[in-house]
Order: sequence, then structure tokens, then C-alpha cells
Amino acid sequence: MKRFFVFFSALCLVLAALPAQAVQPVKIGMITTLSTKAGYLGEEIRDGFQLAIDMEKGRLGGIPVQLLVGDDGRKPEKGRQLAERFIKKDHAKILTGLVFSNVAMAVVPMVVRQGIFVISPNAGPSYLAGRGCNKNYFNTSWQTDNLSEVIGQYATEQGYKNVFIIAPNYIAGKDNVAGFKRYYKGRVAGELYTTLGQADYAAEIAALRSARPDAVYFFLPGGMGINFLKQYAQSGLSRDIPLMGPAATDERLLHAVGAAALGVINSSQWCVDFHTPANERFVAAFTKKYGRTPTLFASQGYDTARLIGSALAAVKGDMTRTDDFRRALEKADFTSVRGSFRFGPNHFPIQDFYVRRVMAAENGGYTNRMLKKVFNDHVDAYVGQCKM
Repeated sequence: MKRFFVFFSALCLVLAALPAQAVQPVKIGMITTLSTKAGYLGEEIRDGFQLAIDMEKGRLGGIPVQLLVGDDGRKPEKGRQLAERFIKKDHAKILTGLVFSNVAMAVVPMVVRQGIFVISPNAGPSYLAGRGCNKNYFNTSWQTDNLSEVIGQYATEQGYKNVFIIAPNYIAGKDNVAGFKRYYKGRVAGELYTTLGQADYAAEIAALRSARPDAVYFFLPGGMGINFLKQYAQSGLSRDIPLMGPAATDERLLHAVGAAALGVINSSQWCVDFHTPANERFVAAFTKKYGRTPTLFASQGYDTARLIGSALAAVKGDMTRTDDFRRALEKADFTSVRGSFRFGPNHFPIQDFYVRRVMAAENGGYTNRMLKKVFNDHVDAYVGQCKM
């Protein structure tokens, strides 16, 4: 009996000395756009998100995570396939990465009904902010109309009486135009909807030349904006008719377009020249890791990861505690690189918005510089339609 007791005590000491079993990482499925000419938008979101993980050495909020990334190719059906794979095969409880609203509308309603959380770092269509809101859907960027509401308010303040509108014919295009019109008080000189992914804008430029507007509002994300800006400058119209657009000239686009983007007014909730400790740390870390200046899309990916980390910490990585995880997301207990950040009752941000102007950078190239704040604690127009 004595020998057994000695043996048992020694065994306990040996077991106690062994390392604890590794905690299984929380799997996060990222459905984003990495191909097509808009693919750099997804790259920026992915890289910003991954940076937050790397800065915590593979963790978010102190909890080990595994990021699974899939390219939706800007196609709704591919987005649905990726969502099903991440949920059924990989057992991911959190999905993120959505760039385009057409993909979001194909993915989000299907996913949230299964009790899976979707935290969008970009796509924020009006339906999901209003009648289609859901307790498991969060957006960390803006409701799609918001950035164009900023441009509409700015155009009104500048006294533009006659603005021409160009946008692609899909959900986000129509939401953005609605946002612009909500705050623009002048006359619409013309209104054209292009195809999604269009490359040639000769017909649109000819039409706006004929209309002779005071200014042009354009929403053409990714490669569409690159082509439009180059063709607009080549037409000679940029000397006489100013351009304005929501998030129209991110740093990756500026690198591709160059001087053709000089002077373009664009809206954002973030700028690289925000002088806050959180933003300066983010910009320095991103630039060091990737060798380029981050865009607002990278900042949104980073903030999304930090938000998820705050909620994972609150539940100690236990994703069976869904109600606690949701409440932790709603608290948004993290320091955003954009400054003030909180969620409205529809899980969309309430935040400040700014206009920026494209200027030559001191070290060469071109960059966005803050021009002015347009809205304080801005709330989206659809929150009253949300019944959660």
C-alpha cells in the first residue's frame, strides 16, 4: 500500500510537470475578393486582419486563432460555396472579409440563420442595416450610403449646383447614389449606371462633357476607379470639372493612377495621417510588414480583428457562449485606429466622417490628406427599420 502511494504521488508530480494540452484555435473564415481588378481591396482587408494576429503572435485577445481565407472572385455563388465550406468542413463560428455587397447579400442571410457570426469589414448594404438586420451580423466599416452622404454634404457646402453622377449598376452603387442624393441639395446634371467591372468609360465621359456639370460624383471601386481616373485625366476634363467620390482614392489606387488623381476629393472615416497612438502603431507596423502604406480597407481589416479579439477575450475563446460573445461585440471594447467607434442598435458603426484631398507626398508619389470633418457621431439612415 505504501509503495502504491509513493508511486501514485510520483505519477501526479510527473503529470503536473507536463505542459498543458494546447488550446484549439478558434477558426475564422474569411470570404473576400482577391481576384479580378478589385482584388487588391480584399488583399488590404486580409493583410490588415493578419497584421493584428501577427502582432499577438497568432492570437486575438490572447486566444489562439486560425484564419482561413477564400477568394470569392466577386461572385455571389462562390461566396456561398466558401461559407458552406468554412461552416460544414472547418466548423468556423465566425466569418468575415466581405468586400462587395452582392456577395454579402448572398452570404449573410444564409449564414446568420445558422447561428454563425458575420463581422463585415467592408460591405454594408442598406437591407442588412435596416429590415434585414440580424443579431449575429455586425459591420465595422460603414453603412454603404454613409461615405456618399459625406460627399453630398460637402458638395452642398461647396455650392455646387449641377453635379453629374456615375456609379456601377449593383446594390452598393445604388446605395451610394441614394446616400449622395440624401445630402446633396443641388441639381443632378446626369446619372449613369455602368456595368460592374467595366473598363472603358469613353461613353460616360462623352455624356458628362456634354452635360457640362459643376462637378462629378463617382463611385467606382477598385480597378473600375483606376480606369476611370486615367481616362478622365486623358480627356482633359480634370482641369475644369472637379471629381468627388466615396473612398475614391485609396493608397493602392493612387499608386496605380499617379498624377491623374491629384485634387480628387474623397470621403473616409479614417486617414493615414491621424495622429493617435493606436493609428500610428498600426501604420508603422503595416508599413514595416508589407512595405506599403495602408489603405482605409486595411484599417478596417485591422479594426475587425481587434474587435473580434475583444469578444474572444471576454468569453475566453469559448464560442459556445454565443450570447456572451455577442454582447462583447456590441460593447466594442477595443481602441479603433479611426478614434471614436461604437455600434448602433443595428450593429453598424456610429462614427465621425471626413473628406480628404489627393496631394503630392513629401517623399514622392501621392497620398490623401485630411481636409475637414463633415459629420460627428453619424448614424445611418436605416437604423429605424431594424427590429432586433
